[in-house]
Amino acid sequence: MSDKYRVELDIFTGPLDLLLYLVRRNELDIVDLPISSLTRQFQEFLEVLKHLDLDLVGDFVVMASTLAEIKSRNVLPSQAEEEIPLEAESNSDPRSDLIHQLLEYKKFKDAANSLQEQAAEWQERYPRLADERPVSSKDPAADRIKEVELWDLVSALGRVLKRKEVDTESKIRYDETPIHKYVDQIGALVREQKVVQFTSLFEGEIIRSKIIGMFLAVLELIRHHGFRAEQIEGHGEIVLQPPEEIDEQAETQESVPPEETEDSPGAE
Repeated sequence: MSDKYRVELDIFTGPLDLLLYLVRRNELDIVDLPISSLTRQFQEFLEVLKHLDLDLVGDFVVMASTLAEIKSRNVLPSQAEEEIPLEAESNSDPRSDLIHQLLEYKKFKDAANSLQEQAAEWQERYPRLADERPVSSKDPAADRIKEVELWDLVSALGRVLKRKEVDTESKIRYDETPIHKYVDQIGALVREQKVVQFTSLFEGEIIRSKIIGMFLAVLELIRHHGFRAEQIEGHGEIVLQPPEEIDEQAETQESVPPEETEDSPGAE
């Protein structure tokens, strides 16, 4: 059954991205990670990713196993800790390798975000250069979902899937509606209502595969159709909004000088 809605989403950039999100969401210090709490939260996200059936879920499983191993090593009996030589004590923290990886990944993310901000600022200063640049093979719309928005959406999906009626009904029913149908339906709804709560899309829905199909449609609308997802408060409700309307006609009129009439200066 799961093969019928198998998808590949390159926006799920990897387990380190999820870990960094959890660190930021919980306002944690990277160099002093609370492994027990992170392991529990990471596994909750992993369960949602398994429902999405991503090809890259294997990387998240490996990270979950790593977190579980670190957690188990942290609760070793005190006798084992006493056997560790004093000179090796500073290097005995089982979290050290993971912390190092996470710090390096954070540097990479911060540098990438800084370059993105500079590119956006340049685009605002020189907007008319956009049409003269060579066409890139990369779809710029693929960058519309940022890491925090993405994982918040996944977290919200997890809360929907945890409803008891969804779990019970999904064992006997399956939805085969093409994703593009949900894209059209949800897109039309958001355009009509202007602001739509994410969870309201799934009210009354009890078929897990249908819920996942609708979720993938939401990602498609955000990535490739200009729709926006916003979360005013941390851990609060996510709202969907239609694309920002651009008054292209007014912009065109500003760039084209008015035609001369008989009464205008210089007219013969």
